[in-house]
Amino acid sequence: MTIERGHLLTEQVNPKSANLDRLEISELVELFNQEDAYAVAAVGKENAHIAEAIGLIAQSMQQGGRLFYVGAGTSGRLGVLDAAECPPTFCTDPDLIQGIIAGGMPALVKSSEALEDREADGAEAIAQAMVTKNDVVFGITAGGTTPYVHGALKAAQDIGAKTIFFACVPTEQVPTNYDLEIRPLVGAEILAGSTRLKAGTATKLVLNTISTGVMVQLGKVFGNRMVDVAVTNSKLGDRATRIIMDLTELGRSESAKLLEKSGNRVKLALLMHWTGLDAKASERLLESHQGNLTQAMGKFASDSK
Repeated sequence: MTIERGHLLTEQVNPKSANLDRLEISELVELFNQEDAYAVAAVGKENAHIAEAIGLIAQSMQQGGRLFYVGAGTSGRLGVLDAAECPPTFCTDPDLIQGIIAGGMPALVKSSEALEDREADGAEAIAQAMVTKNDVVFGITAGGTTPYVHGALKAAQDIGAKTIFFACVPTEQVPTNYDLEIRPLVGAEILAGSTRLKAGTATKLVLNTISTGVMVQLGKVFGNRMVDVAVTNSKLGDRATRIIMDLTELGRSESAKLLEKSGNRVKLALLMHWTGLDAKASERLLESHQGNLTQAMGKFASDSK
């Protein structure tokens, strides 16, 4: 049976694009640009909830927990994308942040929209991922009603895991009882009901902020540098070398040698340079501060007085 969803904010018709099929190309592009600004503003109104999510997730990870994004269609793909980008950017274990999408990995490149209607599949995905009470499950559903996502969130609640709900519809349209809600109200889409547009943009903005914010809290950033970058290709090797150059004022050749001595670990290379300790001693110092370079440097400076 088809459920009536016409009342949802994400299903409304946008009067500003009523003549979309008759606009000049330049006018169409300008309209998209104007409407995209609403996505940014809507996310800004959720800053307090986004900050709360960062704190909740960071605390969970500090206690051995993991983050699971769960979604279907565009929402699921964006969750998988954000999860996949964390290991190369922050050198995290691929299991730390995981993306779960209705239909599994094939759904990343081929639409399988019918699978989002199966609530039991969402619950089964949580079981298969072996989610525990220490984990956080972040459900993403632009229109707020996706059964697969709710099935996953309810299963996570039963386990005792923390739950975060993301939707682009107001609470009165889709009320829930999860631990935390993030609801950027981006308004009606230019193409009615196509939530891969403003809602998708808002999703990407929120996930970017949350994953980066969590990594900052975990000490994987020094200043605004990705000092835990995984040096897995030439581009990232160049970036790692330049980070060392910028922060130490060493030349390129010296920075490259220091990076090599550290086993291609930027954070370790910096600590070795600033403390004069060898790689093993620097690694022990870092480990004693959960990999936080700022704290490790503070401890070394205090002990050196």
